[in-house]
Amino acid sequence: MREQARIVLNKARKKRTEQGHPWIFASDIDRMEGSAEPGGLVDVVNHQGRYLATGYWNPKSQITVRVVSYESIQEMGQAFLAERLTRCKEHRKRFVADRDCRLVYGEADFLPGLIVDRFGDVLVVQILTLGMEAVKEQLVNALVEVFEPAGIYERSDVSVRGLEGLEERKGILYGTCEPIVQIEENGLSMEVDIVEGQKTGYFFDQRENRASIAPLMKGWGAKSGIQLAPHPEDPEAGEVPVNANGKVVTFPYWDGATVLECFAHTGSFTLHACRYGAKKVTCLDVSQHAIDTAKRNVDRNGFSDRVEFVVADAFQYLRDQVKGLEERKSRAAGSADTSKKLGAAGRTWDVVILDPPAFAKTRNAVQGACRGYKDINLQGLKLVNEGGYLVTASCSYHMRPDLFLETIHEAANDAGKLLRLVEWRAAGKDHPQLLGVNEGHYLKFAIFEVRSKV
Repeated sequence: MREQARIVLNKARKKRTEQGHPWIFASDIDRMEGSAEPGGLVDVVNHQGRYLATGYWNPKSQITVRVVSYESIQEMGQAFLAERLTRCKEHRKRFVADRDCRLVYGEADFLPGLIVDRFGDVLVVQILTLGMEAVKEQLVNALVEVFEPAGIYERSDVSVRGLEGLEERKGILYGTCEPIVQIEENGLSMEVDIVEGQKTGYFFDQRENRASIAPLMKGWGAKSGIQLAPHPEDPEAGEVPVNANGKVVTFPYWDGATVLECFAHTGSFTLHACRYGAKKVTCLDVSQHAIDTAKRNVDRNGFSDRVEFVVADAFQYLRDQVKGLEERKSRAAGSADTSKKLGAAGRTWDVVILDPPAFAKTRNAVQGACRGYKDINLQGLKLVNEGGYLVTASCSYHMRPDLFLETIHEAANDAGKLLRLVEWRAAGKDHPQLLGVNEGHYLKFAIFEVRSKV
């Protein structure tokens, strides 16, 4: 057995490796003893020569070593990868009801640099690092062995590969892969574009968060004057919904919420809102392609009569609605020019859902991200009906949880609103988190009850 090259760490470094962090930065390294090909395995020892871990290394990357084992191994071959993938499979089988889910979540599944999502019978993989790229053939074989897919499609078309000295790639790695795949989530059917969709095609991380909006979708009929009462013409028929005029309400979703979903992508929150009983949903995204997909998903689940679609910039749309609302209030108070025609803007909703893309992709972008999150939440809060709910999220890792909550609190103060935090969540169970590895704790998700200060 050949002697493995060793990375010797600095004496003065932070003891992240001993605490389970899988990244070793160039600044942590004192020297390398022996030789290894870039992407190959090295043992990691402290300045006294005590063994700490084994990982693959890339001298071109600031994250020079990524830990894959805490006992010395000679190779990341098919057998090693299959064993790790089997662990991933067992975890999802225990904790995730849906077959379609994230199967491998990089470092948190002890396979750094690798993302695998399952859509129907197809696996979509992202290979983000040189170490994983070096064992791609063995990886594909192990994926076939453990998961038995009909096809494997690569979506390594991400800029982060450039930091590893790798080119962006996409295409079929195994079997056959249709570009549009149908999946199921929480009892809903939807399509995923694995070729042109964002990231791997779909965001599984919000699965449990999407299900958490169920309690918000019913209980709104009384605000419209609708109550359950004996049938006015047939008392023996039992209780039926009756409006303030004593008329029987036949619309089946009379008790449902009105909902606005911004940054809808393919309409996943819209679908869940409808499934849980929403009366009417406004589904908004800036991308016509995304809205077209959302329409097909809504049609597929039989919700077309309750959803309206808007292609618009979310920031501008919310501002326009707030402006229209303020104009209507001015007219009601008799302080506005009534000679001008009143526009269509000025709507409000029982539930406003904000699930924007990452605003802060680097540490230097945090200040600007705070302004963006404050603006979007400020406008959204103004459009929530009294006693309604704001559902808001951030997928920016650099936007720490306490800062996200502070930003929303500032928005609430500026909007004259009082917020009660009802739910605070992160990514789902198919996105496990390693304690002490903050880089994996990126998703923040909150549900607030919204009330006015006056």
